[in-house]
Amino acid sequence: MQLKLNFLGAVQNVTGSRHLLQANDTKILVDCGLYQERHFKARNWEPFEVPPNSIDAVLLTHAHLDHCGLLPKLVKEGFKGKIYGTSATGEIAQIILFDSAKIQEEDAEYKRKRHAREGRKGPFPVIPLYTTQDVEVCCPLFSPVKYKQPIQLADGLVATFFNAGHVLGSSIIQIKAKANGQERTILFSGDMGRPDRPIVQNAASFEQADYILIESTYGDRVHKGKEDTKKMIADVINSTRPGGNIVIPSFALERSQELLYYINELMLENSIPHLKVFLDSPMASRITKVFQNHKELFDEEMTEHVRQNESPFKFPELKITGTSDESKRINHISETCIIIAGSGMCTGGRIKHHLVNNISNPINTIMFVGYQAEGTLGRLIIDGKKEIRIHGENHQVKARITRINGFSAHADRNELFTWLSKLKKPPRKVFVVHGETKSAHKFADYIREKTAWQVVVPAYKDEIVLD
Repeated sequence: MQLKLNFLGAVQNVTGSRHLLQANDTKILVDCGLYQERHFKARNWEPFEVPPNSIDAVLLTHAHLDHCGLLPKLVKEGFKGKIYGTSATGEIAQIILFDSAKIQEEDAEYKRKRHAREGRKGPFPVIPLYTTQDVEVCCPLFSPVKYKQPIQLADGLVATFFNAGHVLGSSIIQIKAKANGQERTILFSGDMGRPDRPIVQNAASFEQADYILIESTYGDRVHKGKEDTKKMIADVINSTRPGGNIVIPSFALERSQELLYYINELMLENSIPHLKVFLDSPMASRITKVFQNHKELFDEEMTEHVRQNESPFKFPELKITGTSDESKRINHISETCIIIAGSGMCTGGRIKHHLVNNISNPINTIMFVGYQAEGTLGRLIIDGKKEIRIHGENHQVKARITRINGFSAHADRNELFTWLSKLKKPPRKVFVVHGETKSAHKFADYIREKTAWQVVVPAYKDEIVLD
């Protein structure tokens, strides 16, 4: 059996995760994510590198949009196989995909009207990449798997999912394949979680692998500790000017739930004022219900909170908004409040409306708690742009801008290397993926300095034969 890897996304960039493993005539796609960086978005519209109907199965590491967001397009263009992932991943992915399709439909309609009004055309087609109907066709293909339960993909080709500790249901995927009469083990890290984070259990470790694809989102830095993160959140909230709002762009999956976890703890400790907290995200609300239905995936600390009726999803100050009218009413609240809304990189969703209403007032605070990919609106704000464009209009950035890096659900350089160090013998090759060019190369250099391993930073569309 000849094994080949094609690197079709999230190589020297962060989003659009897509890796194709070819084992003779069998083609397995690991993740099928949406590109979110502005300068890579055109790739979402390009034809797939191989005909979708030639792909036998998709293995999904987790449900973030940059890992699952192109599945409806893949299905629309001919894929008919199974989409394997944990039960929680499948349930959350379907929520996220319906939301993505709805946003695309609404954005396309809004842009068509605006362009007609302005008498111009935009750089991309003013149509959705896929629709809610496309998502409906995609959903029956999801096939739930359990951690540590092997799946036979083809003769001599077996996949097993292990906990990645990143978000609820996230997985490290191990594929065992026969090549040249010998078995080869390939690990796809997906997004690797940090140890001892709230809510989810820690990532599984491995003693042996021949080839490893490892993420490097934070491969060039070291996070602050959990207690520092919690203290920083308290400091930001407590130092916000009277009457000012704390607006937090947040991903609906895991980040929003973890924020609620910390805010609830801080209120239980009376470390921050008992402010109104708005989770202004219908998608985050639906995902939170999935969390409540998968308590078997909680860590011990979270399980204890639930047992003592101190759930971070039900505290008195929390209001989960559903309708757009409820969302709009937040703008008329005069006292200080905390507003958590998506999307996490400010590329769409209700956060854009909250930025419009808050970013030009110096008494407000915009608190970033997640990675901001190059070219996204969130990255422009973090990088200090004094004027930003939202919904076709320019807005002055006068609010206080803060960032809490240690909040990330991604392992940092040291945590990634500690995970690699559990191997009892050197792998044949390590591929550093899912990181911007600088971060990926710095992490690759770090691995080389600490080991004698062969480390490769692949480029977009590289094809590598695994011997």
